[in-house]
Amino acid sequence: VQLQASGGGLVQAGGSLRLSCAASGRTFSSYAMGWFRQAPGKEREFVAAISWSGVSTRYADSVKGRFAISRDDAKNTVYLQMNSLKAEDTAIYYCAASTRTNQALSIKDIYDYWGQGTLVTVSS
Repeated sequence: VQLQASGGGLVQAGGSLRLSCAASGRTFSSYAMGWFRQAPGKEREFVAAISWSGVSTRYADSVKGRFAISRDDAKNTVYLQMNSLKAEDTAIYYCAASTRTNQALSIKDIYDYWGQGTLVTVSS
């Protein structure tokens, strides 16, 4: 499985961005997918996850109500819509796929495959 994240950039606080993660592989619809982020000097942290069916989602408390994860299995793509962005959302955002679970989980170690990351910078 190869993951290609895109959509990052520079945005002012209060603005919006939509990240995309395109996946290779014919079994994308069976993967749980997640988004994580890593700010400078900090560990990689969970942001959002979506189950294989798309029915279940999970969010970090820090992004609840502002971010939304979704998937389009026909396009082998998962999205992260980010609204009301804050300076503290500045980080490299990584998408991840899990072949070991079909649930929306926040556990980093459950994800087998990782994209290269896309940088989001929010200016205050």
